[in-house]
Amino acid sequence: MPQSQQPPWGPPPPPPGNTPYGPPALPDRRPKWARKRIVIPAAVVLFLVGVGIGAADDPAATQKTAAVKAAPSATVTATATVTATPAPSVTETVTASPKPAPTVTKTRTVRVTVPPAAEDDGSSGGSGPGGGSSSTYYANCTAVRAAGAAPIHAGEPGYGRHLDRDGDGVACE
Repeated sequence: MPQSQQPPWGPPPPPPGNTPYGPPALPDRRPKWARKRIVIPAAVVLFLVGVGIGAADDPAATQKTAAVKAAPSATVTATATVTATPAPSVTETVTASPKPAPTVTKTRTVRVTVPPAAEDDGSSGGSGPGGGSSSTYYANCTAVRAAGAAPIHAGEPGYGRHLDRDGDGVACE
């Protein structure tokens, strides 16, 4: 078998990961404590910062405070008793009176036209069942209702056939 020639640009790269057809992958040679290269210096820095903060406290002030606290001192307590007299209270009772309801008055003006009384010579038939009385005249049922005369029966004053729609002898029903 002839040996294969490699191309001029070099051998092909090995496939990534473990494959059954290639050489086994090399184990990771870094030790497990390699992560500690960051953690340990960070812990040291934090420790030094804490020491610096603790050293910032002035020991002379701490000693002065301790000396002041240790010295005995006199305590004076004054008790004053004040008896307050209650102020007179004023109780005012206000009773609201109900307001009267407003009165609404509606005025309606009705014009009633009464024709001049004709002399009754017996030939006009003005007071028959369909004619009505000639002394009272209503233009429409609204005028009858405004006058308080509704309903009007045939033969009563103000009855007219123009007010009786259904012709039963009762107008403005």
